[in-house]
Amino acid sequence: MTKKTIQPEDSDAELFRQALGKVTPLPPANRADVSALPPHPAQVAQRVAQATHKNHLSDHGADNITLTEFMRSGISRMELRKLRRGKIQDRLDLHSLTSDEAQKLLLQFLHEATANNFRCVCIIHGKGWHTEGKEGVLKTRSRHWLTQCAEVLAFCEAPPYEGGSGAVKVLLKSNRENIAGY
Repeated sequence: MTKKTIQPEDSDAELFRQALGKVTPLPPANRADVSALPPHPAQVAQRVAQATHKNHLSDHGADNITLTEFMRSGISRMELRKLRRGKIQDRLDLHSLTSDEAQKLLLQFLHEATANNFRCVCIIHGKGWHTEGKEGVLKTRSRHWLTQCAEVLAFCEAPPYEGGSGAVKVLLKSNRENIAGY
């Protein structure tokens, strides 16, 4: 039996068939279920790195500026106006938490709110009266963190009857196509 010489113009599929020679495929009952195999270690490492990055928000530059409102590109001012008048579907109170506890709880809250398809939520961070004339730590950091969360489309300072400068109303991404009503 002589082997055919492989030419550079041969396709990869042809080269593969030549390498296999005469092979009989296994019957479907004898085939392994590859979906049940554990993931490749490189895939696991990549997922862990993404989850670590996803579950940690940067504090860099958070203490310099306190944002009163935020909009992602593509969000109109009209959406921000609707958000100001929108009905709050859930609230998170961060009072008396450390920065690390607040960050973890905020990420968890946003994930659950998005999973429940909530569009308008309120984050109560407090005004920071205990910081001797400075802005509150949680006030500046929580607003900074919100700008880093992919679920957040916009936020604005809450009206006085909903917490005023001690809270923000947040517009979240929708899982549905109709995003007009919230």
